Amino acid sequence: MGAARLKEMDAKEKFESLLKHYGPVLLGLLVLVLVVHDVFGTHGYLAMRRTQNEINKVEAGLEQLNKENLQLEQEVRELKTDPHKIEKIARDELGLAKPGEVIIKIPLSQHLPQTPTAKH
Repeated sequence: MGAARLKEMDAKEKFESLLKHYGPVLLGLLVLVLVVHDVFGTHGYLAMRRTQNEINKVEAGLEQLNKENLQLEQEVRELKTDPHKIEKIARDELGLAKPGEVIIKIPLSQHLPQTPTAKH
């Protein structure tokens, strides 16, 4: 039993020696792996920044859509209540006219170029 105990002590001493020798290196590697994972991992710093940028873009898009929605609501309100707005659309987009009026349409190709000129 003495030889078995001696081998056991010898193995334990070898393990402790290896641990003392390589322990700090292993601990350093473990810390390095954890830091790399925290920076580059799936839920790391870079991924969180990327996600935050996407959230900011979506919020900006949502804000733009809300503004557009408000403008459209205003336009709907005007179309329901403002007869002049309805008349303007009927004249400009539908080409309608009041009785006795004549509409003359000039093709775009015949429009004169509008260049800024000095006043005479």
